[in-house]
Amino acid sequence: MIRTAALVLLAGLGACKVSKDVAPPAADVPGQFRSSTTTDTTSVASLPWKSFFADPILQQLIDSAIVRNYDMQVALKNIQSAQLTLGQSKLGYWPDVNFNATYNFNRPSDNSINGQFLPQIAGHKYQEDYNVNVGLSWELPIWGKIKSQQSRALAQYLQSAEAKKTLQTNIVEGVADGYYNLLMLDAQLNIAKANLALNDSTLTIIRLQYNAGDVTALGVQQAEAQEQAAAELIPQFEQSILLQENALSVLTGTLPRSITRGKTLEEVPVRDSLAAGVPAELVSRRPDVRNSELALTVANANVGINKANMYPSITITGQGGLNSFKASDWFNIPGSLFGIVAGGLTQPLFQRKQLKTQYELAKVDREKTVIQFRQAVLVAVGEVSDALAKMEKLKEQEAVAVRRVTTLRSAINNANSLFRNGLANYLEVITAQSNVLQSELELASIKKGQLSAEVELYRSLGGGWN
Repeated sequence: MIRTAALVLLAGLGACKVSKDVAPPAADVPGQFRSSTTTDTTSVASLPWKSFFADPILQQLIDSAIVRNYDMQVALKNIQSAQLTLGQSKLGYWPDVNFNATYNFNRPSDNSINGQFLPQIAGHKYQEDYNVNVGLSWELPIWGKIKSQQSRALAQYLQSAEAKKTLQTNIVEGVADGYYNLLMLDAQLNIAKANLALNDSTLTIIRLQYNAGDVTALGVQQAEAQEQAAAELIPQFEQSILLQENALSVLTGTLPRSITRGKTLEEVPVRDSLAAGVPAELVSRRPDVRNSELALTVANANVGINKANMYPSITITGQGGLNSFKASDWFNIPGSLFGIVAGGLTQPLFQRKQLKTQYELAKVDREKTVIQFRQAVLVAVGEVSDALAKMEKLKEQEAVAVRRVTTLRSAINNANSLFRNGLANYLEVITAQSNVLQSELELASIKKGQLSAEVELYRSLGGGWN
């Protein structure tokens, strides 16, 4: 009866959890994103990244980055480490078992008590001891300590997987944004070269008019300065292209090299709209938010472990095997058999203040984790709202920029025609050429901004890891 009651008590202590978990706080999110008028839960983030990015060259770059990027390789190793720790934690309920085999030889002095009586007992002046045994040590799983350790290990493993997903979404965004930046720089380089050719043609005409006495030297100098300004842009764009190619190469885990382009900037379509879903979906979809949620599980487990350390621990030890002072009798069964069983209770006394401090620190860390989770949700909602606003306003800017470029291209044709017929001066031609150059460069920049906003929205919604 007493033994049964003790077992029931131990089982109850094993199921007892000395600390109470804090549940993840309800995400304080609006019903819909700012700049979004839909409540549809469908989100573009559910698309695999190979479906979101149709350019095969860009797909190859992203594939290379996911496989060869060194940060990604470290993340995979972190997952392996966490998986090993999780496997180890599952052995917490099992006892520690050790095998031991020893041989001892002892030759006491002749003047000692053992030295005088040993020849009479053993028939010789030395003593041998042959021992082989199996030892067992088991700390009873009480106060929920082992369960908390397993919960922490599982959460840390899941955190490492979410961290890998977060890294991949950032890598996908970085590669795509870098690739679109290359296309923009290519377009701007071509614009600069075309403008330089136009300036050369204008300069030739002005020089002819100067030789004819129709234009002063000042007109030639201003035309030359305009041409030099256009020429200066070309090495600047070429430098930017080389640096961007090098950055993409490093991101994809390769040495600096030339990057192949699949399409020009004009050939890449800009989507009219992208489904953003609702903010509540971010908690389960975005890996960094999910990571923050798992961090609370780890914090709860740490509180439980530190609380359990303040309570007594009960340990059962056992040892059994074969022992003999003669080699011939070593494996004589049952004569050489022996066994020892012991139990102990340990209660921390002098270090209780230290354990109490560690417990309070764990509770403070848990409170910080709750705050960080709320912040992660807030940042996620803000990033999506920013991306939606960029897409909307860049679309409006593009419409104005297209009209402006069309107007200025028409103006430059008129200015050149009037100039050749002597109805416009060289300043009007130079001004028209400068305006069209800046407007075309700006239009290319806006187009790239629209593509980057799409990628930013895809990543901020939690897309890119699948």
